[in-house]
Amino acid sequence: MDRRTFLKTACAGAVVAGSAIAGAPSVHASDKIRWKMVTTWPKNFPGLGTGANHLAKTITEMSGGRLDVKVYGAGELVPPFESFDAVSRGTAQMGHGAAYYWKGKSEATQFFAAVPFGLNAQEMAGWIYKGGGQELWDEVYSAFNLKAFAAGNTGVQMGGWFNKEINTIDDFKGLKMRMPGLGGEVIKRAGATPVSLPGGEIFPSLQSGAIDATEWVGPYNDLAFGFYKVANYYYWPGWHEPGTVLECFVNKDAFYGLPKDLQAIVTAAMKDAYTDMLAEFTTMNNAALVELVAKHNVTLKRFPDAVLKKMGELSKSVVEEVANRDPMSKKVYESFNQYRTQSMDWGNIGEVGYSLARALTFKG
Repeated sequence: MDRRTFLKTACAGAVVAGSAIAGAPSVHASDKIRWKMVTTWPKNFPGLGTGANHLAKTITEMSGGRLDVKVYGAGELVPPFESFDAVSRGTAQMGHGAAYYWKGKSEATQFFAAVPFGLNAQEMAGWIYKGGGQELWDEVYSAFNLKAFAAGNTGVQMGGWFNKEINTIDDFKGLKMRMPGLGGEVIKRAGATPVSLPGGEIFPSLQSGAIDATEWVGPYNDLAFGFYKVANYYYWPGWHEPGTVLECFVNKDAFYGLPKDLQAIVTAAMKDAYTDMLAEFTTMNNAALVELVAKHNVTLKRFPDAVLKKMGELSKSVVEEVANRDPMSKKVYESFNQYRTQSMDWGNIGEVGYSLARALTFKG
């Protein structure tokens, strides 16, 4: 070996050794695992679509590029409400949506998104991560070859946009209102016609009169969709969705086919996405509500107590009926309801008690 060859070999070896010591070995393109994530949201839509983007980026970066996730917005690869089936059969490896969209697959799915007068965002995290909810969720989704994850939360939502005042429960009669999940079943009992629409179809439906009212999420997202242009009254509170979980469902074969460290990275990234989205909605809702009222002259109204009380009564009967339709739904409901009862005992003293105390000193 001549001197030039020796130096070239030695330098190359030093670079490789240095990379290994630094813990940053290069990832060749052939070593990458490439996944597709299909969503139910318009591409890059604030909070929801960008939440899917954040999750994909986190997984890709935490894995050092070994697991590369590409996001497809609603309709880019499959229609929004076909994402569940696409991931189930392996057309895509991941899906991002809300579990109540799949009630036609299993009634039990709805408990993992939002239950009227159910758990708030903090309590949903407690039930899923520490109260047995995750195990039940996995049991439900396993029948569809899917692994479920909580991947975001909007926090408590708004009650909806209306073109007339809601003074009594009878004002719901005859309304065609976009409201999915269990909340839709409740307003149906009140005399309304619930309509399930993906986000991108709501504004034109409200504008054309195909629907009379809608709920979507809250000030942040509702401002982005411009609902203030086609509806006069903005009601609160969101009794139907007190802490809505956004989910990421993963093809089971794809997930368990990953090395253990990548499975751990995916799992950790989901929890990061949950916290990040909740923080974003909490922050952005504050500013968006001010803009809706101050700039766009939105009429903000609270549902009357009598309306909320009646909705609560209807909700209880609807949820219990759903729970009794099949053994799996009953099993999930019993766990959910037990956790809600325990949470209310502490929540009324802790969270509610503190909020009332703060209100004595500071005015929002």
